Amino acid sequence: MIKAQRGTKDILFLESYNWERIEKIASNIFHLAGFSKIQTPIFEATELFNRGVGESSDIVNKEMYTFSIGGIDKKETSITLRPENTAGVVRAFIEHNLSRLSPPQKFWYFGPMFRYERPQAGRQRQFHQIGVEVFGCENPSMDAEIIQLALSFLKAFNLSDFEVEINSLGCTKCKNEYKASIKEVLSSHIDKMCEDCKIRYQKNPLRILDCKQNSCQEILELEEVKKIVLKDYICPDCKNHFETLCSYLDELNINYKINKFLVRGLDYYNRTVFEVKSSKLGSQSAILGGGRYDNLTETLGGPKTPAIGFALGVERLYSLIEKVESKKLDYFVVSNNPKEALKLTTKLREQGKSAEFDYQNRKFAKQLEKASKTALCAIILGEDEINQGYYSVKDLTTAEQRKIDSFNDLI
Repeated sequence: MIKAQRGTKDILFLESYNWERIEKIASNIFHLAGFSKIQTPIFEATELFNRGVGESSDIVNKEMYTFSIGGIDKKETSITLRPENTAGVVRAFIEHNLSRLSPPQKFWYFGPMFRYERPQAGRQRQFHQIGVEVFGCENPSMDAEIIQLALSFLKAFNLSDFEVEINSLGCTKCKNEYKASIKEVLSSHIDKMCEDCKIRYQKNPLRILDCKQNSCQEILELEEVKKIVLKDYICPDCKNHFETLCSYLDELNINYKINKFLVRGLDYYNRTVFEVKSSKLGSQSAILGGGRYDNLTETLGGPKTPAIGFALGVERLYSLIEKVESKKLDYFVVSNNPKEALKLTTKLREQGKSAEFDYQNRKFAKQLEKASKTALCAIILGEDEINQGYYSVKDLTTAEQRKIDSFNDLI
């Protein structure tokens, strides 16, 4: 028997209703805030992620599904299944020249992503993300809106046990100075670092602050290291941006904690970064995360465009929310005349009512038994009903049965 690949999962009918519910709630909330849905391909040129996500990230170094394919012109092309979607949305923004439109441009998405890593609770090799991206606004009010939007989405599922952490990485100049300071203070501890952080030390030392290995965590707890991390290193403009963001969050009554060790796992972030965490998720506590990437559009060949967004893992969200049973059908047509049953079922669906009939043409008792499990009402269509032109409708909740003379009265 051929089974699903490790790190992938079938979403069957018992779960699919709640997955659809998650996407529907996302659509409603994001559309209220002026976001349009965008769908990008699940594979892109490998270069997009190498340049966009960053070669010092674990995603690019260890987790991408990359393939070399021969095109019609016989040249080999390297493609990658998308490990995240921000780079793809930025590529679409540039390719379709959306910068010519009035800012801000707001997008949201829902879809599968792919990372080659060890499968664990809430983390699969094919997983799903919901995310938002905004282009063309550098004002901290947009940062506040994005954080508030993320929390509104979570609250729509009656989730409240979470913590918001924020930080500012500063602009390019701030980050370069910060990297130099981190590199200097960590220089005498390189031999104690994990193998990944030895590479990060050369490519992007800020990523060491995100390491969860015990050996690196011990280094980060050293007073000399904490002194650099906790230093107010950002320039006056970036400091003003961050303080203004905090004032907006205060105005919105959003509780947050400033975490100077928060850097996020992707190289393109600058200025605002944030995460929303839940203690119910254990060590992998982040429900969602995001931040600014004001330089990414320019890095990928487009015009300089400020941008911000967030993404959340749907599998992690699914593990936290209360599951809702799927809605029952409006009607189940009970009849031993399949042609009339099909005609009536079709007419009901054309009027926006959900309806089914018994395709196996079983006895009435069996049909009513199925109807009671799957529908709110049963429409009994026996010989008398067909010959005399009326419907017998049984409420399957109260067992009340009544006679209805016309189809218009039925709907």
